[in-house]
Amino acid sequence: MTIFEIPIQVRWSDIDQNRHLRHSAYYDYGATTRIACFSQQGLTNLKFEELRIGPILFREEALFKREIKFEDKVTVDLVVYKATPDFSRWSIRHHIYKEDRTIAAIINMDGAWIDMTKRKLTIPNDFIQQVFEGFPKSEDFEWAPMKPSTSQ
Repeated sequence: MTIFEIPIQVRWSDIDQNRHLRHSAYYDYGATTRIACFSQQGLTNLKFEELRIGPILFREEALFKREIKFEDKVTVDLVVYKATPDFSRWSIRHHIYKEDRTIAAIINMDGAWIDMTKRKLTIPNDFIQQVFEGFPKSEDFEWAPMKPSTSQ
């Protein structure tokens, strides 16, 4: 898969009292992009329900580079920059670009999978592993060591 990116419409409700994008909207844009990418690759809400599995976050951080204002046009991309070989743990990076491709923010997040019945971490099935294998990887992508606490 080539780089996945989507345009985001900055909404009035995303703006804070300083008339620029509120800090939490950046995280919303990252989540919107992740879910759009997942869905486009067949990891829809219905598929997650069928598999009784869902993505969870352990960490999410934003690095703010440039101000985004109400009428700015932004695009958000998605790359995987770290993962265990079975994709039970993974890290995704989003770049939020202004219209001129200036990076306004970078979001880094670490995730895993939860078994929706057992409410415990789990290893994703072959379908999810194949989908994640096809996601765009960053130039600095690295394989992470396996975590012994992950179980099916």
